Amino acid sequence: MQDSGDILLRELGNDGVLRLTLNDVARRNALSEAMLAELGRTFAEAGKDAAVRVIVLAANGPAFCAGHDLKEMTAGRDAPDRGRAYFARVMAQCSGVMQAIVNCPKPVIAEVTGVATAAGCQLVASCDLAVAAESARFSTPGVHIGLFCSTPMVALSRNVGDKHAMEMLLTGDMTPVARAAEIGLVNRAVADDALSEVTMEMARKVASKSSMTLATGKRAYYAQREMPLAEAYDYASTVMVDNMLAHDAEEGIGAFIEKRAPAWQDR
Repeated sequence: MQDSGDILLRELGNDGVLRLTLNDVARRNALSEAMLAELGRTFAEAGKDAAVRVIVLAANGPAFCAGHDLKEMTAGRDAPDRGRAYFARVMAQCSGVMQAIVNCPKPVIAEVTGVATAAGCQLVASCDLAVAAESARFSTPGVHIGLFCSTPMVALSRNVGDKHAMEMLLTGDMTPVARAAEIGLVNRAVADDALSEVTMEMARKVASKSSMTLATGKRAYYAQREMPLAEAYDYASTVMVDNMLAHDAEEGIGAFIEKRAPAWQDR
């Protein structure tokens, strides 16, 4: 795979881990229209690429992602409708990218350095897993500028409890990484110089599993979460039955019984 534009770098290793690196350092890796387009296109391609087993989303520079590009957004006000149509299009584009991460059949791990604010915090919350450096910080600071972080709220509220989410949204305060780990926004906080090593260890561990099994589980997890309890169990039971009949489940169970390593065929 080649780089997907200068603002989003991509590197696929022999281990099946695709590293995507936000690289618009001058704009603090803001989710500009160009960045959103690159992310949307890249996640769509990666989801269909059999060589990609796990995706790691990292960033260059002092900020993981500063959210929307407010200068770009403000320029949209020059339209006769004061930017309504433009704002609606950008919000839909951003929401589409966040949903593309959730709907991607490949597990996505955020590797967070620096600050992740507003839609940048939303980006972390949208990933399946997140490992953050001890220097990382998170916030949904829209209230400071009269703009409630309503779309970041969607992902945030699906990661942390209501009281914790509302505290971040209503105060706009920076949340240190230890607190982010405590409330479930990230999986773990690690030393800055160990971040990539820990993230890649996690990514390779996940990548060693059957990609069919991972895709089945990820899809089922997000689907059942929105269902009432009885409906969720009915749905999950159907998924489990179909999974049991798949080749890799038969192979994996057989390998376990025979005390050997499984030979996945990803089907």
